[in-house]
Amino acid sequence: MGKKKKRQVYVLGHKNPDTDSICSAIAYANLKNKINKDSSLEYVPKRAGQVNEETQFVLDYFQVDSPGYVTDVKPKVKDIEIREVDGINRDLSLKKAWDIMRESRIVTLPIVENKKLQGVITIGDIAYSDMDVYDNTAVSKACTSYANIVETLEGDIIVGDINGYFDKGNVLIATANPDLMEYFINENDMVILGNRYESQLCAIEMGASCIIVCMGSPVSITIKKLAKEKGVTIISSPYDTYVVTRLISHSMPVSYYMTKEKLVTFSTNDYVDDIQKIMVKHRFRDFPITDLKGNYVGMISRRNLLDLKRKQIILMDHNETSQAVDGYDEAEILEIIDHHRLGNIETMSPVYFRNQPVGCTSTIVTQIYQENGIEIEPKIAGLLCSAILSDTLMYRSPTCTPVDRMTAEYLAGIAGIDVEKYARAMFTAGSNLKEKSPEEIFYQDFKKFTSGDINFGVGQINSMDEEELLSIKDKLETYLEKAKDEHGLNMIYFMLTNIMDQSTELICKGKDADKAVEEAFPSVNVQGGSAILPGVVSRKKQLIPALLLAIGEM
Repeated sequence: MGKKKKRQVYVLGHKNPDTDSICSAIAYANLKNKINKDSSLEYVPKRAGQVNEETQFVLDYFQVDSPGYVTDVKPKVKDIEIREVDGINRDLSLKKAWDIMRESRIVTLPIVENKKLQGVITIGDIAYSDMDVYDNTAVSKACTSYANIVETLEGDIIVGDINGYFDKGNVLIATANPDLMEYFINENDMVILGNRYESQLCAIEMGASCIIVCMGSPVSITIKKLAKEKGVTIISSPYDTYVVTRLISHSMPVSYYMTKEKLVTFSTNDYVDDIQKIMVKHRFRDFPITDLKGNYVGMISRRNLLDLKRKQIILMDHNETSQAVDGYDEAEILEIIDHHRLGNIETMSPVYFRNQPVGCTSTIVTQIYQENGIEIEPKIAGLLCSAILSDTLMYRSPTCTPVDRMTAEYLAGIAGIDVEKYARAMFTAGSNLKEKSPEEIFYQDFKKFTSGDINFGVGQINSMDEEELLSIKDKLETYLEKAKDEHGLNMIYFMLTNIMDQSTELICKGKDADKAVEEAFPSVNVQGGSAILPGVVSRKKQLIPALLLAIGEM
């Protein structure tokens, strides 16, 4: 037997991820897997947005793959325990299907051909076939194979081809005198009879296509020879006439009674919330599941929903609902590692929450490596160092602490990089924005915040090139109004931060947006929808706290 598949835990940062969000997720997932190598869990880095150019430069430099993209962590059908019920062939007999259901204690079987779902057969369908006693042409209409008939009656084929089919005529029971049989046996009929030579002979002479001899009665050489000459199939069954009559309808293929129209199926990628609504409208016990290629996978029932395993996640570099991946409230949050202010995320149970007043989440991740005595490999050290340099603007940001700087220098030694030379290359790659659309620039680093009833958003771009920042401003001026409306915000701001001058031009949009800035920074005047903020480079430590206080007072 192979190893049991481990359950995945997603380690992911905020929407519109920056370098710290991506790199800390990769490094922390790597750390958790090393600490818990014998665990039933596998920690997988993910991202909740597109990778910006600065981060892509970092990943390419250290030859690390970008984390997989997730749009949400809402529970899907694939998170449910899907029962692997094997599909059956459409030619299988009703009796064989019944035997499988009884042995497996299930009420529905899927009919599958080349991995594609053809239909389903239920116990109710088989019960219906039992009640359909007035149609003595059903066995032929179903084009029933002689192989199915022999198997169902637990008999033997005496004359004829077991690979043939009974596809014409009625099913009759020959209990009358042979003289009377001539009046009700028609050509191609199937006749169920006993050991009377005269009755067997009459059935053959009247053109029956098949005769079933009950009670295992012997068949004479003369009858066998005549049947062969006339092309009549002879089947012998150990059962009496009553049992054979009851069983013969069970030899029909499941395709005749299966449900094949308006099937209610679900995909492994469907949301549980959506399928629950559909399940309520239908009284089926089981529902077939297909994968994204349309191949049959298994079955689920309402009971399976009780065993739903919510996705398990670890949040990195944020603890705000507005920044979290969609559906986070329907997932199980295991940990939060962050360096921002305390936000408003609520958890269903206690979690490991580590929040430190440092300049970068990757600084905290490095500390956890050291606390657990886990060696940091060069490429992971490179990612962590890059995140710290990015978040602290190469130690220029007021958020940078001595711990951040000491950690970055330590990691740079492991990664084998020159901090200043590497940081300039990284920032240059990230600020190559002249050819980008306003939307691409806006979503490189955008976050939403709440103060009372006021919702506002703040985006930021860092660059070493004053000319580039001016060209970006022209692009963003008109786009910000559209973004404000799309996100349902009262105010929206965008920071054009000059790394070399250590200053920011702040673009303001929305009612009272300029008033809030002037309240937050009394020495600043907003003119033409923008303001120069000398010495302000940090959104987290310098801009957001001041805006939250000002908006709260307003």
